[in-house]
Amino acid sequence: MQYGTLGSFGRVSRLTLGGGGIGQGWGETSRDEASQTIKLAVDRGVDLLDTAPLYRNCEAIVGDVFGGRLPRGLRITTKCSLGSPPAHEVADRLNRSLESSLKTMRLDRVDIFFLHTNICPDDYVYAIKPEQQDTFATKWSIYAEQFIPAVEALKASGKIRMWGITGSGLPRTIVKALRHAPKPAVVQAVANLLDSAGGLRRYAEPAEPRTVIAAAKDQGVGVLGIRAVQAGALTNAIDRSTSPNHPETRDFARAAPYRELCGKWGQDPAVVAHRYALGIDGVDTLILGVKNRDELRQCLDAEAAGPLDAEQTAAIDRLGLRTS
Repeated sequence: MQYGTLGSFGRVSRLTLGGGGIGQGWGETSRDEASQTIKLAVDRGVDLLDTAPLYRNCEAIVGDVFGGRLPRGLRITTKCSLGSPPAHEVADRLNRSLESSLKTMRLDRVDIFFLHTNICPDDYVYAIKPEQQDTFATKWSIYAEQFIPAVEALKASGKIRMWGITGSGLPRTIVKALRHAPKPAVVQAVANLLDSAGGLRRYAEPAEPRTVIAAAKDQGVGVLGIRAVQAGALTNAIDRSTSPNHPETRDFARAAPYRELCGKWGQDPAVVAHRYALGIDGVDTLILGVKNRDELRQCLDAEAAGPLDAEQTAAIDRLGLRTS
């Protein structure tokens, strides 16, 4: 396992184990298989686990696997899907979410606490499900005036080491947050060869993930890459049921030339996609969405092989599949 530097967070393995698959949210897997996958990841040098209450059983499985005693060097993240509640409720919601996660994982603190919702201007209206946006988006005034003081207080209490934001939301507001003081220590940003946020994108504007990554690096903010295989769209087959008009289904169809190219190379599209993402400038660690040991081993092989060479990356980019 190679290691990089995640901004002020410091040394981190190039692969981070994500909680979506482990929590049994990315297709069928057993609780025992999820547990064994966590153990294998740690044995193979992965030193960061990315969890969230939204990831179904993930935090409970982490609690069961380690019993509250993490192996030396292993760090943990969790998140809060805050949305836009009344200002006076923000600190309490963050505290209650964190306390619940700590109790479930049997821990006293986490290393990074993420805002798990979009950040948007106070007067912004989303293109998709605007009537629900107060549940999936945090207004700028709440972020700047309520969220930041609350997480800074959690830092001071010792319950979190650092805080971060999810950078798959409205690009211009994410960039604003990266330049605002106090700024997050880390950001999770889309990192795939389509530049697609898939079903995470509820706004009409382009996703612009590389703009977000560049802004983060300019500000010294660590970058955790997400969606390397775009929720299955960059694999041989999506392994769960999706509707014909679902963003991941459309991305899978759009990626047909990519799979054809991988076929000519005699390589698995999922492996190539992870190697491509590892080579995106500015990505410090790549969060995996694996749900079992076979998928994890595939990603470990991709990391061991290293990023694609310049010729392969250029060949993929010449397919013209990037959305921004």
